[in-house]
Order: sequence, then C-alpha cells, then structure tokens
Amino acid sequence: MIFSELYSTYYNAVARILTAAVKGHISDSEMRDIVRETAFEESILTICPALKSEHWQLLLPDGTTPLQHEPTMPLTMLEKRWLKAIYLDPRVRLFTDGMPEDLEDADPLFTADDYTVFDKYSDGDDYEDEGYIARFRMILDALKSSSPLCITSVNRHGFDRRTVMIPRTIEYSEKDDKFRVIGDSTTRSSVINISRITECHPYEGDMSDVKEHEPQWETVEFDLYDTRRALERVLMHFAHFEKEVVQQDEKHYHVTLRYEHSDQTEILIRILSFGPMVKVTAPRSFILLIKMRLERQKKYIPQTSTGRGG
Repeated sequence: MIFSELYSTYYNAVARILTAAVKGHISDSEMRDIVRETAFEESILTICPALKSEHWQLLLPDGTTPLQHEPTMPLTMLEKRWLKAIYLDPRVRLFTDGMPEDLEDADPLFTADDYTVFDKYSDGDDYEDEGYIARFRMILDALKSSSPLCITSVNRHGFDRRTVMIPRTIEYSEKDDKFRVIGDSTTRSSVINISRITECHPYEGDMSDVKEHEPQWETVEFDLYDTRRALERVLMHFAHFEKEVVQQDEKHYHVTLRYEHSDQTEILIRILSFGPMVKVTAPRSFILLIKMRLERQKKYIPQTSTGRGG
C-alpha cells in the first residue's frame, strides 16, 4: 500500500503531540485529547504509555521533548509519483488549479495510456471546458455554504429549464462518467446533470419555503453466481451503495442493495451488465423494469436471415 489510513492516523497523532511539546509542555490530559481526536479511543492505551515511558524516545516524563523542531512528514518519491498520476486526471481541475510544486520533479506512477476502462460510456462530461469548470466550482461553493443558485439547463427535449435550488450534494456516475447536482427547491428535490447546465449564478430571492426533501429509498435483491470474478466485480461496481451479501454455498450469493430512487436507471443498467451471472429476485416492480428494458433492446437487434432467397 502506498498510503495506509491506519498507520498515518498513528503518525499524525504522535506528530500533533510532539508539535505541542516542542512549544513548551504537554500534559497527560492534552495528550489523551489529541489521541481521541486524531486516532482511536483504544489508541490511548498504546500511544500515551509508549511516549510517557520513553519506549518511544520522543517525549520526556515531564511532558517536554528533546526535539528542537516540529515534526514533518515529507512525501516519499513513490507517494509523489502516485499523487502526480492522480493530478493528471482531468477531473482534478474541477477542484484545484495547477500541479503542486513538490510534484513537478516526479514522474507519474501511471497514465491514462496504461489502462483501459470497460463498460463505460464514451460521452462523458468535458472536464477541460472552462465554462464547465467555472459552473462546477460555483455549485461546489454554494454546496459548502448552503447558498441558493439559479440554474439554467437544457432538458432532454432541447428546451431551457430554470431551477432555483440549494445544492445538497454532487454525485458522480462512474459508468456514465458524468457529474450531477442534487438540491432542494420550494417544490421538490431537483437532480441536474452538470453538463446540461448553460448558466449558473447566485440567487438573491426568498428561499424561506425551501424544505429539505428526504431521499426516496428503494431496495433490490438478486442472486449471484460467482464465476469470472463476478462477486468481486459486483462489490466493486456497487462499492458506494449500502448492501448485504449472504453466501449460500461456495459459488452462490444473495445480495440486497439499497439505493436512492433517482439512481434506479443506473442500478438497472449495472445489474444488466452482469448478464446471466445475476438474477433479480425482488421486488417485482424491478423485475418488470428489466423485462421492459430487454424488450426495448430486442427491437433494435437486427434479425439474421437464415434463408437464401429474397
């Protein structure tokens, strides 16, 4: 692993303690408070005694430290190369400008030419469009401050649609390679693909009637036959959804997936992508959606003629 959340947590906790000690003195209670805040409750039983007993020779019994400078955690070259690869992703520009100076001397650990993504639409959002970037950042700022926006977007019929909303979250679809904003208005919860937004600016009008709309939750259940690493791929595809997986035998599993109603189409497409390895068992409404979609797809499959004559 290039980065370890567990070990980084411990290192950061000790670094905070030593930083406080460098400034003069740290008490036992302050040490415990830092550990609780930056690590885990049970870490107090490990970190504090190791420092106080000088098993880790970083802190003296009186709460001072022999260190003269605050501890730092410089990145290794491997970490820099990994971060450089991440910064080359065009989606990063939605959140920050430019490449950090300390990554300039690093070669990326990998580039987009080193891997191929399957089962993904090719008409994703244009993350290099300056207008898209500006609108995304405005939405992100409004989300952080819970500020209302007036958004003009183009619907699927090509007509302009004006929506006044308070953004609540931004979601990303890996399969569609698109971002969408979800927010509250005076009438209902609104979901807008950011690529369809043509204009976006702060709204100065009255938003006192806005109520936070609770998401509409749905559940789908399906049986899974674990061949060709189907279980691993299902867990990866639905990693950010709440789910329960029950093993029935060596190769068969039963999966219960919970999702928001607005994600139903994407869930449907993802489940269909696994073909015969997945069989939906409930609810009946979802099974009917699958049948309807397969019937529509069947209409577009060209029929192969086996005859020789005209």
